[in-house]
Amino acid sequence: MTIDDPIIAKILAFLDRIGIPSVAGPIEGETLLPGLTVRAGTLFFDAERLAWPGDLLHEAGHIAVTDPAVRAGLEDVEADPGQEMAAIAWSYAAALEIGIDPEIIFHEGGYRQVGGGGAVLRNFSNRNYIGAPMLQWYGMTAEPHQAENFGMPAYPVMTHWLRQATG
Repeated sequence: MTIDDPIIAKILAFLDRIGIPSVAGPIEGETLLPGLTVRAGTLFFDAERLAWPGDLLHEAGHIAVTDPAVRAGLEDVEADPGQEMAAIAWSYAAALEIGIDPEIIFHEGGYRQVGGGGAVLRNFSNRNYIGAPMLQWYGMTAEPHQAENFGMPAYPVMTHWLRQATG
């Protein structure tokens, strides 16, 4: 894969538009996802080592749902179940927003802890939006059955692509 890949180009343009910084270049050593890591709130990726372009959106989702007070210092992604579910839901909404097939996000090589990419995609296709309650909690969207009460668009439409400060 290269940075000129049309899917990667769409993802990077979207991330730039919403304010998630990304840097392309070689990454030395092992990373949780091949060719991809988060450092100082920035998505670093090695297009030559990137196994799945959809992983860019998933990792960006972790940056997006991180508390803005600590986002700039985010190093790698923690194994927090709530944030993981929120990043899954965020990446699905992002895929729809930029016009790429969600199957690119929920590929066969990922999401083993929740039954695999196919299982996640089936849930979303059936409107079982894993993680949408977390995005609602963060004020980024509203669950479809609660959107009218919150006066917000219903997920998968997002009000905010980045978690906002509270208080």
